[in-house]
Amino acid sequence: MRDLMRPLFLIVFVLLVPILPFLLLGESFEVWVDRWRENSPSGWILAVAVIGLLSTDILLPVPSSVVNTLAGSQLGAVTGAITCWLGMSLGAVLGFALARFGGKPIAERLSKPEQLEQMQALNSRYGPGILVLFRAVPVLAEASVLLVGLHGLSWRRFLPPVLLSNFGIALANAYFGQVAAERQWLPLALGIAIALPLLLTMAIQGWLAVRRH
Repeated sequence: MRDLMRPLFLIVFVLLVPILPFLLLGESFEVWVDRWRENSPSGWILAVAVIGLLSTDILLPVPSSVVNTLAGSQLGAVTGAITCWLGMSLGAVLGFALARFGGKPIAERLSKPEQLEQMQALNSRYGPGILVLFRAVPVLAEASVLLVGLHGLSWRRFLPPVLLSNFGIALANAYFGQVAAERQWLPLALGIAIALPLLLTMAIQGWLAVRRH
């Protein structure tokens, strides 16, 4: 039970951060948000920034669900989804290529050995299906890409499930961001975009721990 308390406290904190400014500052904070939206960068600059950020997800701990949601709020569901899909897919291709040609040292440098071991156990049962199963799970999504690249999976078997899964995730998050912006509860939506992947990761890792024991 103690091991679960820190992630739970983190989730509560993340959900409170976007709400507290509205409670404490009221209308002045809403005015600041409106001014930020008016002065936000043009669409193409934001799109390039989103693609660049998401494409480094295999190297840096980028919260892709938050980036996708924010992109949808600023670019709209369709443009945001396409932009995020490009960034997520470039990141996955980069990780796969590095693991495929760089071997185990590169894979272990980009992911923890125990995460690769978890993916190895599941890969023996589900094969490339782990790319779809864990595409929306932080950390394990990257580990699954690295593992199949390490095992020399062909590009023809790698790209279709990853590209399709990425588009579904990007579209769902971008649409969520657009709706949140239209209804003026974007800060809360961003908090949810952080909390849900954390909960999903906790659930999956708990399930993996049960299977291991």
